[in-house]
Amino acid sequence: MSVATMLENEAMKYAADAVKYDKMGDKDKAADSYKRAVEQLMRLIKLYPDYTFNKFYVEKVTTYQERIRFLKSEDGEETGIEKFTSFETKQTGTHEPESEADEPEEKPNVRWGEVAGLEDAKRAIKEVIVYPVKRPDLFPLGWSRGLLLFGPPGCGKTLLAAAVATEIEAQFIQIDPASIMSKWLGAAEQNVAKVFGGARRTAVGGKPVIIFIDEVDSILGVHTNEVGGEVRMRNQFLKEMDGLIDKGKNYHLYVVAATNKPWDLDWGFIRRFQKRVMVPLPDYATRLQMFEINSSQLEMTPDVDFHVLTQLTEGYSGSDIKDICQVVRQEVIRELFESGAAENTTAKPRPLSMADFKRAITNRKPSVSKEMIKEYDKWFDQFKAL
Repeated sequence: MSVATMLENEAMKYAADAVKYDKMGDKDKAADSYKRAVEQLMRLIKLYPDYTFNKFYVEKVTTYQERIRFLKSEDGEETGIEKFTSFETKQTGTHEPESEADEPEEKPNVRWGEVAGLEDAKRAIKEVIVYPVKRPDLFPLGWSRGLLLFGPPGCGKTLLAAAVATEIEAQFIQIDPASIMSKWLGAAEQNVAKVFGGARRTAVGGKPVIIFIDEVDSILGVHTNEVGGEVRMRNQFLKEMDGLIDKGKNYHLYVVAATNKPWDLDWGFIRRFQKRVMVPLPDYATRLQMFEINSSQLEMTPDVDFHVLTQLTEGYSGSDIKDICQVVRQEVIRELFESGAAENTTAKPRPLSMADFKRAITNRKPSVSKEMIKEYDKWFDQFKAL
């Protein structure tokens, strides 16, 4: 057993003891156990500063320290089980078990038309997910369950996942480190099993399900130093994804993952995503559409030419273009306030001009470098699976 795993296990043990003593009303023993849990977690954080769960363990340290102060305060002397129950419910999740449907489910309402461009990615997603849902009889050999969307940040990966969920009227479950990390220590792998278990039951019942893993590299990436909880969580993901591709299962449960750093993914997970699709920077036609979409509710002067703006933003991401439109709008609103006219509730900002847009573009450089694009192209050539 590694030192890191030992520290993690010790922290879990002390935390569990602290809760037990706290419920019993033994404030001294509870405070001592919380203190020991804090010590183990601090050692773990210092030993492995890049550990995935550190930010959550820092939160636990803060929570336990606050509980220690409360137990030693005069107010703590007057409290009993009733006040502890509130703390326990909020911090540890040791109350009555949550329902199986208590996954982080969302109900996106994104249509294909709202996702500008990305025709190749849309086509791949339809082949992998939409067609099997609409005509499963055409797939006697089964269909892919895992889809990896990778590429520069701000290019529409999350929008694509939400759009396909809307298209097939699927339950959409979005997970990330924050939702997988347990309310209590040592249960991240149990949360993974719970999410997949609930999703599987829904899919078997006849409703398509999409599990969307955003920033998947932060959960399933390769790390130089791994701690026990991280290893157990990764192994649980492997187990669950292997279960999805078992032969003979014809329900519609899909795992769609997005990452800006595909090269950080473990090969064991890469091969479990049978389809791997690059979501690139927007081309000319896509950027033009993005300017039209993001400016549709803005008042502009006749000199605004989206074709010129599109030419000026080669190499910009969709997120960059949206930010440019927001900045231009914010500037005229600032003018309205600084002039004092905003005090009149009927006053409106002036229309946006071509000069406003050009100034915003000049002051904002692309968020994705040419070197980054070369890295994506290199990885795509090596691992693409369309």
